[in-house]
Order: sequence, then structure tokens, then C-alpha cells
Amino acid sequence: PADRWPLLGEFRSWMRMNRGLTETTLDVYERVLVGLLETLGDEVHAYSAESLRAFVLERARPHGIERAKSIAVAVRAFLRFLGATGRCAPGMDYAIPGFACWQLSAVPQYLPSEDVERVIDSCADDANGLRDRAVLLLLARLALRASEVAALRFADVDWNNGSILVCGKARRQALLPLPQEVGDAMLLYLQRGRPSLQVPEVFTTVKAPLRPLTRAAVTHIVRSALRRTGIESPINGAHVLRHSAATTMLRQGASLADVGAVLRHRSVRTTAHY
Repeated sequence: PADRWPLLGEFRSWMRMNRGLTETTLDVYERVLVGLLETLGDEVHAYSAESLRAFVLERARPHGIERAKSIAVAVRAFLRFLGATGRCAPGMDYAIPGFACWQLSAVPQYLPSEDVERVIDSCADDANGLRDRAVLLLLARLALRASEVAALRFADVDWNNGSILVCGKARRQALLPLPQEVGDAMLLYLQRGRPSLQVPEVFTTVKAPLRPLTRAAVTHIVRSALRRTGIESPINGAHVLRHSAATTMLRQGASLADVGAVLRHRSVRTTAHY
């Protein structure tokens, strides 16, 4: 898309520099914006409030509320970029409609703790299994996101002090304790499972082509473990372990503030969703 529309490449660079967005989020935005450019054209100075609203409403029509909100956010971000770089009138982002969504209308879906343990214990004692167990423990015990596990580097792990540095959304960094169980699983993978690939990322593929794991690969690890155990998960991906970790912490008596600190939420209202 960036080859066809260089403007999208500029947008991605601007968002990385000024908003700290991850490549995963930018990929989601780009899918929406390709549709915008195909529908309205690339003469962005000629965009009108009416045409922008019509695009967002039409694009959101077949989807649920969360997807509709995501479409609106992507278009607003693009219009802010256009305004900031002088390509369209400032304030065009206010033309994009909002979508009503009741706060706390439903609690996040999760797995019972016994099912989480079955998922973790399903890993084999080979190179793939050692890696997968370490990945699953990071997701289940520290409530990391798939992208955060994929991005974890050796420099982020402080073995002496038992902590890891996690770079989350908007480049926000947080220092989290590394539980003994998780640290042991990571060391076992590094000693017996990781190929000698000279890259800074901790987790890599085990078979050729050798390369660091992607967010999608981490999600696939969770999906494979769910299939092995025959567990019917409400979310077929890595995020179910994040929700499960938060729910377990609350049930064990942790405060909302404690859970929010582990999940790295900016607002206690977000944590209150649990």
C-alpha cells in the first residue's frame, strides 16, 4: 500500500514518531485507510465532512460496535496527520461520528484457572514445547500482550534482580517482576530450545527459516495449545490469558490498583471493567 500511496508511508512514520503507535496498530489503521483512499481518492485536500462521515458509516455498517469504533479512530488519526502536515483543513477529524458504547456493559471473557494450567502443561519437552511454555507463562502470569512477548529482548531481562522491562502501547515502559516459574521456563528454553540466531529478541522460530517470533506467531502458540487441550475458549487468541490473569488476581483478593499496575492501564476505569 505504501508503494501505491506514499502518503500512507508518511502517515505511519509520523504516527510512530509522534504517537508511539506499534506496527500492529498501524497495520489495523492501514487496512481502513486503504479503503478510504480507494473510495475518496488521494486528493485529500478535497475531502469533505459529508464524504468522510459517509465512508465511516458505510464501512462500519456490517460490523459490531468495537470494530466500528476502530474504523472511526483510524480515520480520525489520519485526518489529524493531514491537518498537522498542512494537507487538509485542521479540525476535519471532528467530522467523524462517534459510536455509543456503554462502559462496563460486559466483563472480559476468560478461562478458569484450571484450564489455564492445562494449557501451560500441554507443552511438550522439546524445543518447540520449551519455547511455547515460556511464552504461555509470560502471557498467563504477567498478563503480557502477544506483541509484547514477541518484542521482548535480552536487554529487557534483568536476571540478577528478577525483573523484565516491557514496552507497551504508546511506547510506555514498565518494569515488572519476573516470577521464578517464568524465569526458570525462559532459561530452560534458552539453554535447550533456542537456536543460535544472533538477534536481540528472546523468542524465535525453532525451525527454518529462523527469525524472531511475530505477534501472530505468539497468538498461534496459544491457539495450538487450546486445540491440544480441547478447551473451548471464549477468545481464540493470546488475549484470553491476559483477561484470565486479571480475573484470577481479583478473585485472589488483589485490589483494582494492583491489577491495573500489572496490566499497565492508564485509567482505573479500564481495570474496573473486570
